[in-house]
Amino acid sequence: MKTKHMGRSGLKVSEVCLGTMTFGRQCDERTSFEILDAAYEAEISFIDSADVYPLPPEPPTVGRTETIIGNYLKAHPGRRHQTVLATKCHGRMGSGLNDQGLSRRHIMDAIDGSLRRLQTDFVDLYQVHFYDAETPIDETLRALDDVVRAGKARYIGCSNYLAYQLALALSKSDALRIARYDCIQPRYNLLFREFERELFPLCEQEGVGVIVYNPLAGGFLTGKHRRDAPPEANGRFALGEAGKLYRNRYWQDPYFDAVEQMKAFFAPRNKSLSQVALAWVLSHAFVTSAIMGATRAEQISENLPGITLTLDDDEMRFLDGLWFTLPRPRDPMVALR
Repeated sequence: MKTKHMGRSGLKVSEVCLGTMTFGRQCDERTSFEILDAAYEAEISFIDSADVYPLPPEPPTVGRTETIIGNYLKAHPGRRHQTVLATKCHGRMGSGLNDQGLSRRHIMDAIDGSLRRLQTDFVDLYQVHFYDAETPIDETLRALDDVVRAGKARYIGCSNYLAYQLALALSKSDALRIARYDCIQPRYNLLFREFERELFPLCEQEGVGVIVYNPLAGGFLTGKHRRDAPPEANGRFALGEAGKLYRNRYWQDPYFDAVEQMKAFFAPRNKSLSQVALAWVLSHAFVTSAIMGATRAEQISENLPGITLTLDDDEMRFLDGLWFTLPRPRDPMVALR
């Protein structure tokens, strides 16, 4: 397992990050523990979560994923020190007016809640899950700076920001001389490459790490789904409102066509689509780490060969060609849906 620096920081992370939003709904605690065991055996030392997980976020279940991770780390005390532990805040955690967003009040409440559930004194990386247009960015950044100064987080980052939002945040941090975002977590895969235009060049220039989610398009790039059959029960595409979001992203004829072309191209080369998709994401120098989720431990070993898979020039040209056959969104905000 290769490691990389998180942007310009001194923090080192494994190039594959374990995503945990399946823990607590798609996976019970025992299965989640098995997935975590498989990740550690594969030298994945980077774990990503969020306070609203599992997916889909609902009042009865928010925080359950962090609780499972906390129980695991308590049962394996030596592994906390080996782990770069990341979580996120923004989503609704209660019924109160201030139980969501990126206000100072909610951030301070949210970090304490996450630390309690994770059973740790600090997280290595604390990220804001979405941009909050209702809260001044300097209020958010000052609160995050205080979280770092209090020792509750070592580094801060953001997720689902557009390029102009990240640029604004970086400039505010520089002007106020406070903690800056050391990484961003965007959606990125063979079927969705919109952020190559502005966000990724900005990250390269400013030394911001890129932790991509959905490298397998929520499992769509495994090639197991069929357009003439409904999504599998308990799978990513059948999870209530979250399932609807994923179907809107990928469950469309152009994307099924692209996957079928990939199958036809890579089958004679004996390369699995999931490994190709992971290898393609990691082939880009601006990518620090790719988040890989699982609903069973075996998926870790099935997909991990992608980290050592090399795609030749013909394969890269084929994959680039597929991208130009896919529809383009007119609204830039579609990138955040």
